Amino acid sequence: MKKNVKKLGVLTGLIVLLTLGSGSLFPVFAGKVKFGHVAPPFHGQAKGVDAFAAYVKEKTKGRIDIAAFPSGQLGGERSMAEQVQSGTLQIATLTTAVLQNFVPQCSVLDMPFIFPDRKTAYATLDDPEVQEKIFAYFPKKGFTAIGWTENEIRDFTNNQRPVRTPEDIKGLKVRVMNSPAYLDTFKQLGASPVAIPFPETYNALQTGVIDAQENPLLTSILMKFTEVTQYVTKTQHCLTECIIVVSPDYWATLSKADRRIFREAAKLAIETNRSVNAGLHQSLPKSNISIADYARKNDIEIIELTREERQAFRTAMTPVWNKYRKKIGDDLFDFILKKIEAHTL
Repeated sequence: MKKNVKKLGVLTGLIVLLTLGSGSLFPVFAGKVKFGHVAPPFHGQAKGVDAFAAYVKEKTKGRIDIAAFPSGQLGGERSMAEQVQSGTLQIATLTTAVLQNFVPQCSVLDMPFIFPDRKTAYATLDDPEVQEKIFAYFPKKGFTAIGWTENEIRDFTNNQRPVRTPEDIKGLKVRVMNSPAYLDTFKQLGASPVAIPFPETYNALQTGVIDAQENPLLTSILMKFTEVTQYVTKTQHCLTECIIVVSPDYWATLSKADRRIFREAAKLAIETNRSVNAGLHQSLPKSNISIADYARKNDIEIIELTREERQAFRTAMTPVWNKYRKKIGDDLFDFILKKIEAHTL
């Protein structure tokens, strides 16, 4: 019995020494680190994730090799969030629309018409105090948040009539993401929101199950939604922002220097993401046609809202904002509003 105990003690000591030699008392993650997301490979978000992986590999001299899994290869966003929480997936970048189911406070970024324009949104999100404030809510829910990626700013398309005012949306059957904030937004506008799966959107529009849908205009063109909805309004009602989340188990294995590299990589990811998205507006994938040229050639009417028209939508969203204040908290809600005001150009 004593011999067995002695052998066990020696074996334990060897394991500890080997673990210490790796620089951590936590489990060592063998093989490539997985980074999951749902964007297609050509999209700015995917390019941002690729830039993240390349930067980490370069700075760690190949010691940390990150494999990107685009297009939902590792599952839907909710599934990936749960994988990160459980530690079976090391990194993912997920929309706040999904993450708010785990961290309600991040839904402040999904508030409709909260950002007056894209430049203000970017300036606000890049504010270190904003990141610190929002990311601080994540560790208690099983995530380490380190940066942003984005899908795009969302617009509104329909096949019934031009939309310039909140009243113009009343009565329309609208496909929205299955997110409480999105459903509440269109209910408040008097529409009938329907949370049908994204892949079914085209057929639902074509068959009249729905009259409208809301997605970034680039997405609507690429998914051919504009073939069955000729009226486009650049409402830019919500920035589909994503947060890069790391499993706390994996984060614990990283040295301070590696964590700094990951945060630097996150900054490069969003810069790349935004740059590529901006380029796609100038030239659609696999073509030299801009969105504006594509719209003209395909008889798509694109409506740009005036500042006054956008303000009318923002005012109409007051009840939605008030509802979410209770979940988000006055402190965070007012903090974000003040930051947006400070960064408004």
